[in-house]
Amino acid sequence: MSWSKLKQQLESFLSPALLGRFEYRATSYRYLPDKAGQCYIAVDKKNVLSMSDSTTLIRWYQTELEIKNDSAIEIPINHEEIEAVRKDTNGKVPEDRLKVMARSRKLSEYAKEIFSAQSSLSKSNFVVVANKFLSTSIEESLESNDILLNILALVDRRIGKKRLLNMAEKMMLKHPIVQYFYELRLNTL
Repeated sequence: MSWSKLKQQLESFLSPALLGRFEYRATSYRYLPDKAGQCYIAVDKKNVLSMSDSTTLIRWYQTELEIKNDSAIEIPINHEEIEAVRKDTNGKVPEDRLKVMARSRKLSEYAKEIFSAQSSLSKSNFVVVANKFLSTSIEESLESNDILLNILALVDRRIGKKRLLNMAEKMMLKHPIVQYFYELRLNTL
């Protein structure tokens, strides 16, 4: 499928509130047919997401320590996770320390997911992911670990206000770029 047709299909699913603010862009190399072009997502005429560019407006993590030390990350911890730590330590650890240990475990899992998502995004082909988005259900795209699928689903008009509001806790565990587009969409309600 050509870029213009793909772009037209993606824009047909775009939320009406984002029309004029959100834009899919692509560069191509006319004289280098073997070199793929770059794809960008722009918001308010600024490139917010470039497929393999770490200089975008969103923070890209380099180490697990950066994620653990980022005060902006809020990880919800439930009672079952605290109980799992208590069971692993045979109940010999104070209650306040159990919460710290559970949060640390969850942050480590979160870091692994973030790195996996970042590496797949830098290697992925926008056109392939966009075609996958167009052929799968919106629920699959939202539940996916693929950053780009999450973004395409969040800006989709089929995601209503109620569903957006119910996703708040899930979005806290997503990559910062996905959280950015979630906030963008929330602000358009």
